[in-house]
Amino acid sequence: MTQHHASTPAAPAHADHDDHGGLARDLAATRHALDRRTALRLAARAGLGFTALSVLGCAADASTAVDETTPPTTNTTCTRIPEEAAGPFPGDGSNGANVLNLSGVVRSDIRSSFGGLSGIAAGIPMTLDLTIVAASTCAVLANHAVYLWHCDRGGNYSLYSPGVTNQNYLRGVQAADAAGRVRFTTIFPGCYAGRWPHLHFEVFRSITAAADFRNRIATSQIALPKATCDLAYATAGYEQSVTNLSRISLATDGIFRDGAALQLATMSGTAAAGYTATLTVAVAV
Repeated sequence: MTQHHASTPAAPAHADHDDHGGLARDLAATRHALDRRTALRLAARAGLGFTALSVLGCAADASTAVDETTPPTTNTTCTRIPEEAAGPFPGDGSNGANVLNLSGVVRSDIRSSFGGLSGIAAGIPMTLDLTIVAASTCAVLANHAVYLWHCDRGGNYSLYSPGVTNQNYLRGVQAADAAGRVRFTTIFPGCYAGRWPHLHFEVFRSITAAADFRNRIATSQIALPKATCDLAYATAGYEQSVTNLSRISLATDGIFRDGAALQLATMSGTAAAGYTATLTVAVAV
């Protein structure tokens, strides 16, 4: 599938901001989901709550319509998350700019720029809680790494979009803990013209492997539920997102129109207090 960013043209290729430290320095300093019994055993091992269990194995059959209000049915296997385009603004060295070679990229709070750059992305706080599991066995994958990136409140991508080429916020890498979990602190992304609200990520077998995009074992995107988007976009700073969201749907989005059930996050929280987005991601190992 090909991703389009209709509202923000890509700026000329940007310098990599390499400070000669990079990830190495940071290291030094299914077709269904699980059946209920298996899910409970996995939850006991991984310390997952009900919200995480509701998406373990990534939700209902992707060929069916997405019900954003009812927890998906659980069955016996984990379905591999769909492979998606990284898009034109990955910042991983595959299309110009590269944050994976910067010291400081391994972090949980990705709201600020780093590696000698300054600036903080404004917006509603959001925690992204991902659990990485093996598609073949549903076993949690400790020590696998995730590189996450997404647009800011205005729909702009740091390093690429006009006005933020001198920022690298909303990008970061984390290694999964013993329960296969990574947790990022970020903001609720805006909705830009032509795309459903989403976040991008790549999965690697280790945090060492995450230093080079060619080592990725999965590339995909996370969709955000409309009910939560409506509430978030009713707050100050997200005004343009209201218009953009009214012109797109999961069914017409170029990435999610073939089924978003495996990529739709489960949400909790409020616009005032901040949101938590939860998803279990099954990958091939």
